[in-house]
Amino acid sequence: MRPSLLDTSVVFDLDQPGVAGALPDEVAISAITLAELTAGPALAKDPLEASRRQFRLQQVEATFDPIPFDASAARAFGQIVAAVNASGRSHRRRAVDLMIAATAVAQDMDLVTRNPEDFSGLESVLVVHAI
Repeated sequence: MRPSLLDTSVVFDLDQPGVAGALPDEVAISAITLAELTAGPALAKDPLEASRRQFRLQQVEATFDPIPFDASAARAFGQIVAAVNASGRSHRRRAVDLMIAATAVAQDMDLVTRNPEDFSGLESVLVVHAI
């Protein structure tokens, strides 16, 4: 498998049985995923959940050097939006997921996700692997 970008759903579930073992050898995350994880502790309803989310964020920060959402990703986002719209879906509800997909396209990477339906309609632009 080619180098792959991990969707936030995968990063969030890294401690789940079978997830880490199903990953390709070469993986990365987007700065968009880091942003989603950074928001997690602030959005938690109880202190234990906030603590769990903070711990995951710190693990990810220590493990990965995120790929930025740069000008290449911004240009790829246009392709992504066009593909989603051509499939009859709206790009607005999944803008963050689509920015992660655009980062993968810009970096010539596959995308690994736990939620493949979030990337439906992108088959002509991006290789998506569900785990």
